[in-house]
Order: sequence, then C-alpha cells, then structure tokens
Amino acid sequence: MKIHRWVQLALVAPLFLAGCKGFWTAPPTTTTTTPTTTASSGNFYVLNAATSQIAGFYVNAGVLTPLPGSPYTMLATPLSLAIAPNNSFLYASTISGIFFYTIASNGQLTLGNAGNPISADQAVSMQVDATNSWIVDVASGGSQVFAIPISPSTGLVTQTAEQFVALPASTLQQVAISPANTSVFVAMGAGGTAVIPFNIANANPLGIVSTIAVKNVAGAALSVAVDPSSRLAYIGETAATSGSNTGGLRAIDLSTFKEISGSPFASGGLAPYDILPVQSGSFVYVVNRQVSGSSTGQIAGFSVTGTSGAYSLTALTSTFAVGTNPVALAEDSTATFVFAVDYGGNPDLMGYTFDATTAGVLDSAISAPTGTDPVQASAIATLH
Repeated sequence: MKIHRWVQLALVAPLFLAGCKGFWTAPPTTTTTTPTTTASSGNFYVLNAATSQIAGFYVNAGVLTPLPGSPYTMLATPLSLAIAPNNSFLYASTISGIFFYTIASNGQLTLGNAGNPISADQAVSMQVDATNSWIVDVASGGSQVFAIPISPSTGLVTQTAEQFVALPASTLQQVAISPANTSVFVAMGAGGTAVIPFNIANANPLGIVSTIAVKNVAGAALSVAVDPSSRLAYIGETAATSGSNTGGLRAIDLSTFKEISGSPFASGGLAPYDILPVQSGSFVYVVNRQVSGSSTGQIAGFSVTGTSGAYSLTALTSTFAVGTNPVALAEDSTATFVFAVDYGGNPDLMGYTFDATTAGVLDSAISAPTGTDPVQASAIATLH
C-alpha cells in the first residue's frame, strides 16, 4: 500500500501520546452507515494521512464498525501499511521509519519494539513475503529496493543489515512479491517495471534486476500486482491505450514472461493506481485515480480465464463508481468485500459485495468516513 508522490509531506515532530505507548485508545464507537447488505467482513486498517492515524474496522451485518482501541495515533506522518500473512503483525511506514504493531485476536493494535522504528526506511510501498521472513519495500525518490529480515515468530528484525539491490530509476511507485515467493516487481514510473528474482534461502534474497519497458514512451508504470496463484503479473500504466482514457492494464504470463494476447487492456481511466487480483483468481480489478471528464475515479474489472501460455482477460460490461482521487483497493479475508479508499474523500471508504447474479459485478454496500474529515485516506491493509 502506498501514499503517493503528489501528496506533500510536512515534517512534523512526534506527537505526545496519552494512554498506551504509541497510540491513543479512543472509546469504541460505531460508524453510522445505512446498510445495503447484511454481510460481514474480516478486520482491516485504513491510513488517514491528514490525521496521522490508523483506523481499524470490520463490517458487522452491513455496518462499518471500529475495532477496539481504534483509531491509533501514529508517531509520524504515515506513508504505507503492510500486514504479515500470518495476520499477527502490522507494519506502518512513516517519514520517521517503519513501526511495528502486534495484532490481537480482536483486531486491536499494540505498538511494539518499545515504540521505536524497526527500520529507517521511508517506504511508500511495502509487502511481507509469504513466509513472514522479509519485508520488501521501496522509497519515493530512492533508486533501491530493500529487503528487511524479520522473525516469523516475533515480527521483529533479526539482523541490523538490510539487503538491497539498485534499480535503474528513482520514480518508484509500488512493490509486489509473487505469492510463490520467486519474484519481486517494482513499478518505476517512466522507468518501466523492475523484475527481481527472489530467493529467501539466500542471505540477500534479491537477485539481478531486469526491466519491462513502458508500452508507450510517454507512459509511466504506477502499479503492480501478482495473481494469487502466481500465474500472471499485472502492471498499471498511463498512456498505454488509445481513446480519451489511455490508462492500461498489462498482463504478463509468468510461465513464459511474455505479455498475453490483447495486453494492454483499457483500464477505464487515465491513472491505474492500484490493482486487485481477488483470492479466487477469477477476476482482477483496477482503480483509476483520474477519469477523463469526471471529478471522481472509477473501478474497472476483468474476468481471467485460461491456462499457462493461453490466458485471457475480458472486460466486465460494468464499471464501478468510487470517490475523489481513489488510491487503493483490497479484498477482505472472508472474500466477501472489496474495499476502496479515496484520498480526496467523498467518501473516504467504499465497500462492495460480489453480485449474486452477474459474476464479477461489484454491488455498492458501504459508503462511510474513516475519521473526522478531511482525513485523506491513503492506504488500506486487510487480514489475509
């Protein structure tokens, strides 16, 4: 997850916090929403950049409900979030480094490591690998991808020396690790997409970098994601297709590392900012931060079919409304909801359920603030 380069960061002094060390515990309250579903979700967390808070929620019978202790006030301006696949640890990147939280069974966060950052990295995007052994991250304005060794049992750093490899660009946007733990992908803006072999058995798990060039020299790679079964890698690029909305979704077959037929696919907007391949592997969604002729963004979806060497994507006939400047998508741990967060609000959070009649269609179910607006919701992390 990431907060983006166009967000200007103010250097702020650490806040003096009351209550538990590292965050303020507010009395639990219920967010008022008008339920359009009776469905419930797993726990998830939203970064509110303007208020420097992590807001934790779940959907309870159609109502967005805060987790115990939420919101949690951060020690510095936030940048990104990541949750370990074992659902025990949450990592929050800030301008002062990466902070570590444990996740209780009820979803409540507790700041760990004596309130100190576990790394000085100002990660605009980070992910924990499938074995809960490495945090892989990139920093805006940097030209390296980092691998931080962590303990699967404690979540803390196991050695002081971070590993890294140099990248051929410094406009880094987003990082993704393949679920098979074999590759790391980094969207590098006009520099294209870096592909790095990943081997956790090595002291430095990051291998030699290769690059997938942008489709159009005027374009930029903004987002990357990998199919849950490591079949396809996805890249969101600007200026990749024709028409009034030129954003595109590229799909790379990981068995051949060749682009599939028809790629890039029109993403329905100008800036494909985040990509969500859902857990079933049957659909992939793209959130467009900007859409030609509109003041709000849009989600486009595609069905995914085929086998190795012959995958195909087919655009859904419907697109799905979001708020202003949407920046991130996530699927909850029960595979019931897709959530979108909007940096510009209107609203901060939207939740969708999967239509029971038409496969892949997202039905609007939740529309709510994630704090006292304006909060500038900038990232979301769900349990796995």
